[in-house]
Amino acid sequence: MRKNIVAGNWKMNNDLAQTEGLLTDLQKQTQTSEAEVMVAPSFTNLWHAFQSLRTSNIEVVAQNMHFADNGAYTGEVSASMLKSVGIQTVILGHSERRAYFNETDAILAKKVDAALANTMRVIFCFGEELEDRKANKEEAVVKSQISNALFHLEADAFKNIVLAYEPVWAIGTGETATPEQAQDMHAFIRKTLSEKYGEEVANSVSILYGGSVKPNNAKEIFSKPDVDGGLIGGASLKAQDFFEIVNAF
Repeated sequence: MRKNIVAGNWKMNNDLAQTEGLLTDLQKQTQTSEAEVMVAPSFTNLWHAFQSLRTSNIEVVAQNMHFADNGAYTGEVSASMLKSVGIQTVILGHSERRAYFNETDAILAKKVDAALANTMRVIFCFGEELEDRKANKEEAVVKSQISNALFHLEADAFKNIVLAYEPVWAIGTGETATPEQAQDMHAFIRKTLSEKYGEEVANSVSILYGGSVKPNNAKEIFSKPDVDGGLIGGASLKAQDFFEIVNAF
């Protein structure tokens, strides 16, 4: 049975005081769904968030990590460092990492390997640009991103992988793929997994939608059969909005 998941990616927002305030607000909210709930603060606030939420059902996850265990990589953070402060899950491949920090499929494959080698769970992001969709290349782009970064793995590895489809044209723009567009792509992603690993693996992997999910559209998006939740950006910075999305199942 696939898990429903709602993960809040805070990106480069919230200093320590703001983080404390949001964590307090999150713990005041009531959850009515059985979805897994995650939040991804900045690196500097991961330990504090983990300590604050350790008795709650909200998991604290990281926004990124390096593929090396250690070494001369100034400013980077390794999987073992994340685990040492209680972090068990990491977001990899977000479109902003690809666009602004030149993360390639090859780099992401190494990051995925490092995370799995350290028994971490991965939320792996991918998605097409607006030009790709206009040229009807969205399926080819998505298939390439998934296969280049993940298809070297054994089937068993997918027990620790969550996929997150994020059409780049819908991130932070206010534009959202229609529920039908989201479902069509999620069904294609599951079909792509099935062709490589078989239906059992394909049907066991949670696939999240990311791209301007808000309280007023989450229920319709999450109602689609192949959409298992959301990777939430801006709306995750407001506790009430975030939990309205969590409770949209």
